[in-house]
Amino acid sequence: MADKVLIIDDMELNRDMLSVILEGEYEIEVAEDGDLGIQKLKVNKDEIVGVLLDLNMPNKNGYDVLSFMQQEKMIDRIPVLIISAESSSEAENRCLSMGVSDFIRKPFDSATVQRRVRNVVELFLHRNALESKVTSQMRTLQRQNELLEAQALKLRENNEKIIDVLGEIVEGRSLESGQHIKCVKGFTEILAKWVAKIYPEYHLTPEKIRIIVAASALHDIGKIAIADNVLLKPGKLTIEEFEYMKTHTTRGCEMLERITNVWDEVYSKASYEICRHHHERYDGRGYPDGLKGEEIPISAQLVSIADVYDALVSKRVYKGAFSKDEAFQMIMKGDCGIFNPKLLECFHEAKAEFEALADKSHQAEKVA
Repeated sequence: MADKVLIIDDMELNRDMLSVILEGEYEIEVAEDGDLGIQKLKVNKDEIVGVLLDLNMPNKNGYDVLSFMQQEKMIDRIPVLIISAESSSEAENRCLSMGVSDFIRKPFDSATVQRRVRNVVELFLHRNALESKVTSQMRTLQRQNELLEAQALKLRENNEKIIDVLGEIVEGRSLESGQHIKCVKGFTEILAKWVAKIYPEYHLTPEKIRIIVAASALHDIGKIAIADNVLLKPGKLTIEEFEYMKTHTTRGCEMLERITNVWDEVYSKASYEICRHHHERYDGRGYPDGLKGEEIPISAQLVSIADVYDALVSKRVYKGAFSKDEAFQMIMKGDCGIFNPKLLECFHEAKAEFEALADKSHQAEKVA
């Protein structure tokens, strides 16, 4: 089907002349006033590639037709050329402001009309084709993005499921409270959010915090490899036993390194950092590598405070539970090793949230 050009003019002679000029290239539709022109636009809106419009007509004039095309958003995809004897610059400016593509004054010659109509129509057809192609590509990209997001969500769920299962194995092996991993994850999240708020230089985005919180469940995975007589000893460990116990950090990393092609690299990296370095201390007196200051990954620094706090406020086979205030003061004073001053500031701000989670955890233990 040929592309259609709609001629809207109240003078039959003008309609006939324009039809003759353009009929070799386009299928012509005509309308003798604005009312009929609007009806033709409604019926043929998907086939019309250009409109030649007179301004001064009975009933609805050319401006009314332009207003209709604006309201229906036709003016963006159908070019309008004004064919008028109107010579005022005000009229031309008004038409251009309403989206008109060209202005041809009467009397006109056939060559001018042919050239201008052809140029404008081809320009719009090309632009519309490009926009249609871009829209199609955007829809395809959107569908692909939705698919990738769904796959990423599934992968994330699988990663965190693997971590949780391994964490539960550790809890069962060490006979610690079933709430320990949940608490460490909760304390880690609370502290991380405060660090993100106060110290943006650590770049703790919500996504990074979520990964660190999930990976914190594996901080003690190496305890699986520790013998029962040391791991479950009710009293204080000897120097030799403590040195042996400290190997749970490196043993855990050896286990994690053997888990390949199963989980995402970012989870693997965070889990390794936390497992190996959550017993490092800011002054370099921690283990296993004696890292100092910001050499310690921020993920491990966060989990370190969370782990120590939960260990202090919880009952263990080798000790009773400290009060929440005692635990807070011990950490702040360095009784459990020296921590990052910035994280201690955040820990101070998060004190009430830590205590609320501790109370909730202890209540859950009693119910269980």
